[in-house]
Amino acid sequence: MKPETAARVPPGAVFLVLLVALVTVAPGCSQQLSVEQQVIAVIRDMEARLEAVERRPFMNHVAPDFNAQDGRMNREQFNAMVLYYIHRYKRLSARLLPIQVEAGEGDTATARFRVLFTGGENWMPDAGRVYQVESRWRMEDGEWLLAAARWEALELENVLE
Repeated sequence: MKPETAARVPPGAVFLVLLVALVTVAPGCSQQLSVEQQVIAVIRDMEARLEAVERRPFMNHVAPDFNAQDGRMNREQFNAMVLYYIHRYKRLSARLLPIQVEAGEGDTATARFRVLFTGGENWMPDAGRVYQVESRWRMEDGEWLLAAARWEALELENVLE
């Protein structure tokens, strides 16, 4: 068949065929994320929200009955603390060191990690601290929420242990 007499395929037809193939094949290929992967994704989103100074989206991951430091801090106090640090430092950074997640009973999980928080007025941080964090999570309406947390500042000599 000569090129000039060959049937022309409408430009949108190829896209339509690819779209239909993707829609019919993709559901079979997708895998449900594990509890560990889901909780880590939420923690990473919180890290990004904090660095982007997006307090409200950050706090959307915190349960209404959240408590921290063994009940000495509630959600409102935690929100105030986040707000304080956002206003104190022009630039905040949180670097999470390996996150370990253990699935609990029902829709609960526990995450443990170290985090390096730094803050400053410019690109170079003026202050920084490493914390050991243990957090409890629960699934509510299809979303993982931070239910409780406890953190402890680490001395420099204990950071690399």
